[in-house]
Amino acid sequence: MKPMATRHPLRRTMIGVAATVSGVVLLLALKQPGGSPVAAGAGAGAGAAGAGTGVSATAGASGPGGGESAAGGSRAVVGDAVDTQYGPVQVRITLDGSTITGAEAVQAPGADARSQSVTADAVPRLNQAAVTAQNARIDAVSGASYTSRGYRDSLQSALDKAGV
Repeated sequence: MKPMATRHPLRRTMIGVAATVSGVVLLLALKQPGGSPVAAGAGAGAGAAGAGTGVSATAGASGPGGGESAAGGSRAVVGDAVDTQYGPVQVRITLDGSTITGAEAVQAPGADARSQSVTADAVPRLNQAAVTAQNARIDAVSGASYTSRGYRDSLQSALDKAGV
């Protein structure tokens, strides 16, 4: 008679499969940076360099097309807040007729130091690109693709509200 000390290869295979599946499940369960619910704290971008503070999604919606009239015929229009993986992005544009004379992010990601650094670099470039392009077809800033996409979407929303 042969002793039962030999191991079964199927047993090792099943342990390997179980370990692999457990590892994949743990990786999928990892929380992404900035993955906190935005609805719970709409001011997640407050304090980010280059971003305004405390402007709600309805700011500037008093006049027709969501614009506020100012002296000299210029008006400001605030786009919709766009949720990104790292936090909300919202853009306000200043128009003189149909010409964009200014653009600024009133909300931008800034929940952690990395987001603040990326925002401080990307938002001024996106603001300038919006004024230069005179539309929402602007290039993304390298290293800030989510912020750039949110900025473009909010900018397009502001332009739509302005009827431009």
